[in-house]
Amino acid sequence: MSPHPLHSIVSGLREIVGPENVLAAQSDLLVYECDGFTIEKNSPDVVVFPRNTDDVSRIVKLCTRAGVPFLPRGAGTSLAGGCLPVGGGVMIVLTRMKQILEINLRDRYAVVEPGVVNVWLTQALKGTGFHYAPDPSSQGACTIGGNVATNSGGPHTLKYGVTVNHVLGVECVLADGRIVQLGGPAEDPVGLDLVGAVVGSEGTLAIVTKVWVRLTRNPQGHRTMLAVFESVTDATAAISEIIGAGIVPAALEMMDQGILVAIEAAFQFGFPLDAQAILLIEVDGLEAGLDEQRAQIVDICQRNAAREVRLARDEAQRLKLWKCRKQAFGAIGRLSPSYCTQDGVVPRTKLPLILEKITEIGSRYGIRIVNVFHAGDGNIHPILLFDERNAEETRRVLDASREILEACLACGGSVTGEHGIGVEKLEFMHKMFTDSDLAAMRNLRDAFNPKNNLSPDKLLPTAGACGMEQKHPGRRAAL
Repeated sequence: MSPHPLHSIVSGLREIVGPENVLAAQSDLLVYECDGFTIEKNSPDVVVFPRNTDDVSRIVKLCTRAGVPFLPRGAGTSLAGGCLPVGGGVMIVLTRMKQILEINLRDRYAVVEPGVVNVWLTQALKGTGFHYAPDPSSQGACTIGGNVATNSGGPHTLKYGVTVNHVLGVECVLADGRIVQLGGPAEDPVGLDLVGAVVGSEGTLAIVTKVWVRLTRNPQGHRTMLAVFESVTDATAAISEIIGAGIVPAALEMMDQGILVAIEAAFQFGFPLDAQAILLIEVDGLEAGLDEQRAQIVDICQRNAAREVRLARDEAQRLKLWKCRKQAFGAIGRLSPSYCTQDGVVPRTKLPLILEKITEIGSRYGIRIVNVFHAGDGNIHPILLFDERNAEETRRVLDASREILEACLACGGSVTGEHGIGVEKLEFMHKMFTDSDLAAMRNLRDAFNPKNNLSPDKLLPTAGACGMEQKHPGRRAAL
């Protein structure tokens, strides 16, 4: 692991945080061998749970002196191997730093520790007239620190933007243990946008220990609709026409027949199981204009051969609809023992093309694929169903995944909208970016993390795929 014996690192960590906050037994470490991307696994050598920023700083300084790699982790809900401990080392789990430190309604911000679960802030703001807009589908489990790491989106990204649009500042620990604050409660801080650089950097630049988040005033009202279609092509045509008409829904989600079967079995909402696709559409804002927008959307859906358009009759039904959508991934366990969720982006007009390509790829590889995704901004999430105990089937899933992401690039899109690069998509960095682009990213990382001891073998292919293969002969570094 390093020139220093592992037991000396463990002993030092126990002195910093207490023995109860350090895990070193192999049986305990197995829990942390992967995140939601279960195909790649590797256990850390030690897991440590800091209680505050000072703990994090002291842990990082200890690791740096010993020459031991280290990386942060939140709830582990990420889906691209972003917190996979590629070369072992010390995993710094931030879930015990879980305090909402301040809610300032007058200045419209809150201050939270990284281990605060996304939905906890939503619940804390109930009745205030404000909310925190980013709402990943995993918001009942994912942490705000993890959202910052991957720049998470969610169903309401279309209107409200992704995490970076709602982060005012961060306190973070650099790779040498120094504590710095970037940004803060002010709306427009001076200087370079270093907050924007840290958000989405997947823990390769610094370890975030505190976040200032922007609060958004609640809309006066909502209109939530469920449009039922006989074909995916008709549904995607309606999506393009809604946006083309100048309507910006708060959310515009699509689910195909395959995922509907699982959701209906789990929640008994009354989804039409013979429909090929449904759209979950929500508009919000001033009450005065919502009925007109709803009427326009209904008309557009009907012109595009919608079989029916249902309106959520009350808040309880609206919330149940969103529960079904946000817990769709949990329902997939009814369909297969394992699944791999992809995360690509294409222009909205290319949705019919990419969905046809996904179907063709699934058929060619003998892999069942279901779809539930953020259709309004072209962020697709094809879910490949398989059994990871079957090595040959796992190989086919990886190959099919690669082809799907290649198809996204061919459509003029990207291989990630919100899940990040992690270890899964390292090989695509060279395909999305030029050598000079990657050099600029490397220079930025070197400024923050010059020894590359923080989250090594992540994000940049020059320090990623090849390095992982050398450390783990025979293992695939990425797709």
